[in-house]
Amino acid sequence: MEFRNILVPVSGTEVDEEAITLACRLAKKDKAKIMAVYVIPIDRTLPLDTELESEVDKAERILDHMENVAAGENCSLETDLLQARDAAPTIVDEAIQRETDLIVIGTTYQRRFGQFSLGDIIPHVLKHAPCRVILYQQYTP
Repeated sequence: MEFRNILVPVSGTEVDEEAITLACRLAKKDKAKIMAVYVIPIDRTLPLDTELESEVDKAERILDHMENVAAGENCSLETDLLQARDAAPTIVDEAIQRETDLIVIGTTYQRRFGQFSLGDIIPHVLKHAPCRVILYQQYTP
């Protein structure tokens, strides 16, 4: 498999670091570009271009940290901060626009109503992604 463009959605969890590290290792062979994206969800009661300063600051800190993680792997990383009503379709749209070959998504083990859950974003991305998707679950002993 050859990858030219890898997209890594991040949200500020510990598993994001491992997803970036995995993407860097996959990218090195083919000298692929890696793009980390953070999506700020905007409530439907607000205009889409509303700037939520505290959320923007948080997102910028997270993206800066992801750049440092990639630098530790001797890998360059582009970052993008997006605002949208819903993160899942935004991630898929970004993958389409950037002609992404691979999406690497990190997740932690989650329970909802006593059952294992992937949440709302991951199933949508898995169903609608225009490319391969690697779902990376963080190991929790």
